This record gives sequence, C-alpha cells and structure tokens, in this order.
Amino acid sequence: MSDKNKDIKNRILLSALENVPFDGWRWPVIEQAAQDEGFDASMALAVFPDEMEDVLLHFSRWADEQMLEKLNEGDFSGARVRDKIEQAVIARLEELEPFKDSVQKAAAYWIGPLKSIQAGKSIWKTADIIWIWAGDTSDDYNRYTKRALLSGVISTTMLRWLNDSEDGFAKTKGFLNRRINNVLTVGQKTGKIISTISKIMPQKQNS
Repeated sequence: MSDKNKDIKNRILLSALENVPFDGWRWPVIEQAAQDEGFDASMALAVFPDEMEDVLLHFSRWADEQMLEKLNEGDFSGARVRDKIEQAVIARLEELEPFKDSVQKAAAYWIGPLKSIQAGKSIWKTADIIWIWAGDTSDDYNRYTKRALLSGVISTTMLRWLNDSEDGFAKTKGFLNRRINNVLTVGQKTGKIISTISKIMPQKQNS
C-alpha cells in the first residue's frame, strides 16, 4: 500500500469514526466521510473496493500501527517477552478506547461463519505483529502455536474490555494477565509434546 493510499484511507476512516457510534458501520457513512475530507464520494470505493469489509480490516490495521507507535515510545529493553506481549495488548486497547462504541459495532459486523474467518485472519495478523515486535524469530511449529494462542488471548480480552466500564479498564488488565499466564502454561506443555513427537517420528520412519 502506497503512503498516499494509506493516508486517504486513514483520513476517511477517522472521519467516519466520528459518526459510526450514531449511524453504525454503513457504506453511506463511509461515502460521506470521503466527502467530508474533500474527496468525491467515489473515492471511498476506490480505496475500499470490498466496501465495509475493507474498511473494518483497515480499522484493525490502523489500530495495530497506533499500538506500535505507542510501544516504540517506551523503553522495553529489559522487559521479559511475556511482559512485552501483555503491554502490547494493553497499548492497543488504550488506542482503541476513544472508539469503543465503534469497536463494539465492528464486532457485531464480523458475526457469521464467512465473516468470522476473515476476522480470525485479522486477529492472527495482530498477534503476528505483536510477537515480531516482542522479538520472536521462530520459524518452526512454535511460530504458529504462539500466534494461535495469542489470537485467543486477544479475542477474549477484547470481549472483556468491551464490557468493562471502569476508567482504565483495570478488570480487563487483570483478566489479560491471568489469560497470558494460562496460555504460557499451555504453550510450554504443547511445545514439549510436539518436540517429543518430532524426535520420535524420524526414528519410526527409519525402522
């Protein structure tokens, strides 16, 4: 995606976010946002050819970029990977906090078998971005296990956050902390099992 194209998408998205809490994620809202930014209404379709699905996927990518910007402002040089992961998820939620109603409506949009598959891919991408930022360089089964587990953490934590009305969403942070601890335990056990299998299989094949 070119910088110019991304800039247009961001401008339309941010303009639309002002009205989504009242009008929902509807295509006329996006077209009006394009016009509010000085473009012709047709620009919305030009940059979001799959209409609302493209808009909401870009919303997620925009949140990822805001998260990374926030994280890169901090000093995590001495932090454990586990703590980096937790802080990354929190940073993303903090960036989305002003748009909570819009996130709630976006979650409703993704309900359904076909749409949920695309939503799952989007969450996986966020998990991948977080792991890479945290320093993960694995390229074996661990890579997919880590991202699958973190995708589950992100999904459940966001649902908890959407129902957390406290300022600073302390209960969500507590929930996230517990989920990461649980996932780390599961991940370690899974890793040991798969590692053992990978050692045994070649021996069976050579016998």
